[in-house]
Amino acid sequence: MLRARDGIPDWVALEKLVADWQPDLLLVGSPLNMDDTESELSRRAAKFGRRIAERCRLPVDYMDERLSSFEAKQLLRDAGHGGDYRKDPADSLAAKLILESWLALHASP
Repeated sequence: MLRARDGIPDWVALEKLVADWQPDLLLVGSPLNMDDTESELSRRAAKFGRRIAERCRLPVDYMDERLSSFEAKQLLRDAGHGGDYRKDPADSLAAKLILESWLALHASP
C-alpha cells in the first residue's frame, strides 16, 4: 500500500509500480454514497483517476467500493483477528475484494 501525504499521492512510487507491473488498465475504487450519488471522496477518487491516467498514459476504470471495508473487517473478525486493524489492516483486503468484484463483472462468459 502506498499512502498519500496531505492528500497527495507519491507519484514517483506509483509510476514505478506501473512501470514494474506494466498493466493494461488501472482500477480506482469509487466510494459512492449508499443512494448511488457521488460523495466528496468519490469526486477525489475520480480526480485521482484522471491524473494517474494522464501520468501513466493508461486507461482507468472505476469500481464501486461501497461496503468493501465493512466486508473486509467482517472477514477479518470471522477469521479470528479480533478487530485490531492496526495489526491486520483491512485496507489491503478491501482492495482485493474490489478487484475481485471488478474481475467478476468483466469475466468472459
